[in-house]
This record gives sequence, C-alpha cells and structure tokens, in this order.
Amino acid sequence: MVDLSTKYLGLELRTPLMASASPLSQELSGVRALEDAGASAVVLSSLFEEQLRLETLELVHHLAASTESFPEALSFFPHSSEFHLGPDEYLNHILKAKAAVDVPLIASLNGSTVGGWTDYARQIQDAGADALECNIYYIPTDMELAGEAVEQTYVEILRAVKAAVTIPVAVKLSPFFSNMANMAKRMEKAGADGLVLFNRFYQPDIDLEELEVKPNVLLSTPQALRLPLTWIGILYGHVNLSLAATSGIHTPEDALKMLMVGADVTMLCSALFLQGIGHLKEMERAIVRWMEDREYESVSQMRGSMSRLRCPDPSAFERAQYMRAIKSYQSL
Repeated sequence: MVDLSTKYLGLELRTPLMASASPLSQELSGVRALEDAGASAVVLSSLFEEQLRLETLELVHHLAASTESFPEALSFFPHSSEFHLGPDEYLNHILKAKAAVDVPLIASLNGSTVGGWTDYARQIQDAGADALECNIYYIPTDMELAGEAVEQTYVEILRAVKAAVTIPVAVKLSPFFSNMANMAKRMEKAGADGLVLFNRFYQPDIDLEELEVKPNVLLSTPQALRLPLTWIGILYGHVNLSLAATSGIHTPEDALKMLMVGADVTMLCSALFLQGIGHLKEMERAIVRWMEDREYESVSQMRGSMSRLRCPDPSAFERAQYMRAIKSYQSL
C-alpha cells in the first residue's frame, strides 16, 4: 500500500494534494466539496489588505461624517460590495469551516505593507485557522526604491506577523528577486515556517473599444510549473522550510515532478477550475498507480530524489541546462 502522507507547516496531511487560495473556498459548500474530493488541506480564499484598510476608513468616515474632514479617501479602494467576504465575514467563515470539515484550513492574507496585518492575523488565529499564508503581492514602481528596500519590506511583514501569532506562517513569494536563494534564506531567518512558490502576477490588459486598463485573469498552463520546479529543486535541502509548489500543476505527472524535486505539497487552482473539483480524486488515483508501478512505497521516499542536491547532474538546475536546451533545440 502506497503511503501518500506528507507534512506541511508541521501539519500531518493525508496526501500532498492541496487546494490553493481561490474563489472555490470562499463558500462553506466549496470547502466541503474540496474535502470530499480529496484535498488534504484547503487554503481559504484571500482577504486583501485593502479590505482591512477600507473597513478602517469607513469607520473613520462614519465617526467624522459631520466634520467634512474625509475627502474622497474611500474612492481609492474597490467598493466593499466587490469583495465577497469582509473582515468580519472572513473570520466567521473560518469558524464555520472549522466546524464543518476535518482537513486543516489555512487562512490567506494578501497585501504589500505591514499595515493592519498583525492585529487581524491574531484574530485569524483565534478564529481557528491551522496556519496562515501571507501572500505578499508587491509591485514597486518608485524608481528611487532600491532592491534591498523592497526585500526588507517582505522581511518586516513576516516578522510582524510572526510576532503576532503562534500558528505556522507560510510566505507566498514572487520569483522576481535578484537572488531568490538568498531571499528564501532571509525568509527562514525572519521566522517563516514555509514558502509557497510562486505567486502569479496578474498583469492588466487594454480594452481597445473602451480605451481602459482592465484586469484580466489568465489561468495557468502546465508550462508555468517550470519556474517553481526549478527553484524548489534548488532550495531543497538548503533551507529548513516547508516547500509548497503552486502554479502550473494540472496533471498527476506535474505533481509527481514537484514532489521529486523536493516539494512537500502541491497546490491546485487552475486545474480545478478547468477540470472540476473531482479532478483531485483522479490525480490521487493516478499518482498511486504511478508509484506502485515503480515500486515507490511512500511520498517521503520519492521527495527530493531529483533535486539539485541529489540529482546525478546538478548542473541541470544551473546555467548549463540553458546552454544544453538551446543547443538541443537548434539541432532538431
């Protein structure tokens, strides 16, 4: 019997197949459906830093409504109706979900400044979340802001959150650092329990009819897995952190590759939108068959076997693979 169990952020999980933060988990029925389909843990849909700031501004607005001292501050934020769950509703969602399912629930905070994260992180813990994922979505546009200052913002956010809670904290990073390996090490030193690799930046699009800049969500494709696969393979064995792979995981083969380079868990999102939540069960069955055919007894036996640390050819994760790839393509 193949043992699919794994550990992530200190949590014992039945399998390495998790549901990442998405609208699929913003309703209690969705959380239940993900558990029924075989998700070993669920990252709840994200609460945005802007929602916490908006709630504060609205409170100030009502308290100072007669003073005429509140000039259009709220207009800089999306309207509260555009968010599915407000801060209070989010906490209530955690409470209800914890009572309804048995799998671990990981809350998700999405932001870019220290701000009000810390107080709310504590409330998330009190509501019963098993862990917290800090999704730091930061696009610096200040041309005078050095890369070191950008990186320090990540460190300060993490330290502030870790000082506020005792539950495990994972940081969801983008890959756009001068030295991703160094950034991972800095996250470890700042107290991170795990890294989620990687955040996907949703770049805007242009509506040529309305001449407006508009948001445009493009679901991931399997091609996207190459980036987290590369960096998890490099980091495995060099940081004492849980490593979660996300983006581009659509098939059982994709998940297996991530595990073999060193991921503790693989998070699914786009594949569940495209294939349905039941795709989780199909992936689990296919992974078991693949492991049985190759006489793997457990995920732990397989994990990291193709990482840079254990790979027969470590240069495959470095510049040499670039040169070989170009040469092989030209010779086709």
